[in-house]
Amino acid sequence: MPGLQQFVAFAETAKQGGFAAAARQLGAAPSTVAKSVQRLEEGLGVKLFHRTTRQVTLTPDGERLYQRCQRVLTELEDLQADASGARQTLSGTLRIDLPVFYGKHFVLPLLAALRRQHPQLEMDISLTDLQVDLVRSGIDLAVRIGALKDSTLVAQRVDRQQLMLCASPAYLAAHGTPRCIDDLAAHATVVFRLPNTGRDRSWQFQQQGQALEYTPHPHVRMSETEGLLEAMRLGMGLCQVPDMLVQASMARGELQEVLPDLRPPAMPIHIVYPSGRLLPARVRAAIDMLQALRQRLPAADV
Repeated sequence: MPGLQQFVAFAETAKQGGFAAAARQLGAAPSTVAKSVQRLEEGLGVKLFHRTTRQVTLTPDGERLYQRCQRVLTELEDLQADASGARQTLSGTLRIDLPVFYGKHFVLPLLAALRRQHPQLEMDISLTDLQVDLVRSGIDLAVRIGALKDSTLVAQRVDRQQLMLCASPAYLAAHGTPRCIDDLAAHATVVFRLPNTGRDRSWQFQQQGQALEYTPHPHVRMSETEGLLEAMRLGMGLCQVPDMLVQASMARGELQEVLPDLRPPAMPIHIVYPSGRLLPARVRAAIDMLQALRQRLPAADV
């Protein structure tokens, strides 16, 4: 019968994507981790990884076992916390994936407050606008903006984001203010390159209750959210961006909204985490702390 350490070696290898990285986390030799996983495969009679010279990836059987291992190892961790009386003191590493701008400006202050309450808690925070696979990447918790595509995730809505078409007053003074969607073709545009696909993000509008999508000709492309803000302030053209990105600049008169009557519906913002597993105390505490984001929601959406 396979031993617990074999399952631990397997789960860490799946999380890290390789034996060497797993070995560093476990404080063991890579050969020891690899042999533990091999013995586990032999004991179960299934192949758990596709192996190459550079990395290992889970097989379908490995995916199923990894999800079950996470549940079991989390329960063992909680049992240890209960036995040691450490339930009120969070420890271990919390792995979180956040969108860049929203994560830096709205989520990080809450995580800092959590760390002040639990100084033994470690955090591994990824700031990226890529949509990573939480299970494959070993992510405990993520924040996602927009419609959710992965139905295997548990989701809690905590906020929303409104898209606004904006430009600098200097640009509009020089080139005129668009009055309708057809006017946009005559203007310079700044577009966001989607990190997952490399494609330009189209602009979304709503007119007379109907959703409209406009694909601008890109005069300037940006792959980073705050770069869009700077490009607009420098008068490089029109751009459709989240309201939270431009609120301060608009209040200072550096930017103004264009076609405000054609704003699209607000996009939801969710906390998401893998389903079908018990949550470690540190993850539950982070979820509770991030409920403060709901204070930004209009009363009708709470």
